[in-house]
Amino acid sequence: MSAEKQQSVITGRRAWQRVDATVRLGDVLNELLENRISPEQVILRSVAEAWSQLLPAGLNQHSSVANISRGQLKVLVDSPSYIYELQLCSSDILRELQRRCPQAWLRKIKLVVG
Repeated sequence: MSAEKQQSVITGRRAWQRVDATVRLGDVLNELLENRISPEQVILRSVAEAWSQLLPAGLNQHSSVANISRGQLKVLVDSPSYIYELQLCSSDILRELQRRCPQAWLRKIKLVVG
């Protein structure tokens, strides 16, 4: 029996084995980026590119893709009048986005002044 274990038996303390469970923060962040954030950003980027290609230049300048959550594409629009114009063509745009970006699983476009 080692001297350390003998001392712990004599004093009544348990000798715990230390498990080295340290993880490098960089490794955790890399895994997070590769497995979670990067795929979502790739999808968002592809939807944003398709959005900008589908809209006429006049409307494109007044809107920007914000995020995708639970199949809903959130688009920021700088004026209620442009929201109205986008609402008129949103069903066609949604259909085309679903065709071009099936990995996004889009079901709805939400237009928000912002």
